[in-house]
Amino acid sequence: MTVIEEMGAKAKAASRTLSVAGEKKNDALKAIAKALRENAGKIIEANQIDLDNGRKNNLTDSLLDRLMLDETRINGIADGVLEVAALPDPVGTVISGGTRPNGLEITKVRVPLGVIGIIFESRPNVTADAAVLCLKSGNAVILRGGKEAIHSNQCITSVMQDAIESVGLDRNSVQLIEDTTRQSSVELMGLTEYLDVLIPRGGKGLIRAVVENAKVPVIETGAGNCHVYVDESADIEMAANIIYNAKTSRPSVCNAIETILVHQNTAEKALPVIKARLDEKNVQLRGCDRTRTILGDSVVPADESDWETEYNDYILAVKVVDSLEEAVEHIAKYSTGHSECIVTKDYRNAKKFTALVDSAAVYVNASTRFTDGGMFGLGAEIGISTQKLHTRGPMGLNELTSVKFIIEGDGQIR
Repeated sequence: MTVIEEMGAKAKAASRTLSVAGEKKNDALKAIAKALRENAGKIIEANQIDLDNGRKNNLTDSLLDRLMLDETRINGIADGVLEVAALPDPVGTVISGGTRPNGLEITKVRVPLGVIGIIFESRPNVTADAAVLCLKSGNAVILRGGKEAIHSNQCITSVMQDAIESVGLDRNSVQLIEDTTRQSSVELMGLTEYLDVLIPRGGKGLIRAVVENAKVPVIETGAGNCHVYVDESADIEMAANIIYNAKTSRPSVCNAIETILVHQNTAEKALPVIKARLDEKNVQLRGCDRTRTILGDSVVPADESDWETEYNDYILAVKVVDSLEEAVEHIAKYSTGHSECIVTKDYRNAKKFTALVDSAAVYVNASTRFTDGGMFGLGAEIGISTQKLHTRGPMGLNELTSVKFIIEGDGQIR
């Protein structure tokens, strides 16, 4: 049995305990939050090693931002853990029920998925977010992070395991694969005997690799080629504020926008105002010919690749479109199905946009940065599902459960 197979067997055993752990799960979460705060110094030291290595390996500033942990961020993670602890436990919730004509009482209830595998890249906060959501929903989890955050992930996992064990639960409820080579990912993708579902969190390449190679069920998450469409009736100042927030507040995350589409009837007025806001953060614009005619040569000529790229950086593609319908067609062609927004004063256009755009989250006059489990009232999230089976959008506790039918009789036979 390989190391990862042993981890799978331990996780399967832990999942059976977690499925009936009840209030002990909240005890574990509270212990984790306390331990994260108490060990913040140790976690920051480990994180510093990863940051130093990242700079040596020429990681971009946005990727270093994803990687960085400080006391404020650690306290934020701990606060998130307590928010999850305060949420209702989904396990055992009765979804529906009734009595059949033959007297059988049939109840449909929520149950944990079992053992969840998560492959993610350079955001060490995912280590804690994923673990606590899995714990609260009664699932054991096997984490496989990227090499960029390995020291941070090792430290956070060790802190969480000690906390879990301190309340009498199995420390193997949360495990981290410390081998960051491709082979460990391949082995996890094939762990059919122990893994119930695999969730990739990261860029387009990671998600595609998991979907194409996994032998276990996969929930696609994360890739965010998100758009804002500025309708001809849009409030221009509102549009500029939304675009500025959706691009620059944290450009490295999946709910940041990568393309804006501007109706031709408002482009000459709107684009200079939008550019002036984006210039505050030195955002590079890559635009179509009509965009460059309005804004000048400071805009880099856009090519086909710009419409399909998730930059994760201070770069934004810009296209002037003839109509709402053209904007919808562009989104249908290039979107990853994550989050899209229309800025408009026209009620009918808002309704048309939300009906036609096929993404997990569709906004009217609000930043796409709200696509987040915490912002949606779900607590911390495991990821943003961009597929349609089982779950779609931010994945909170309910989305980490399955169902079971419980049938009670008094001797009925068929």
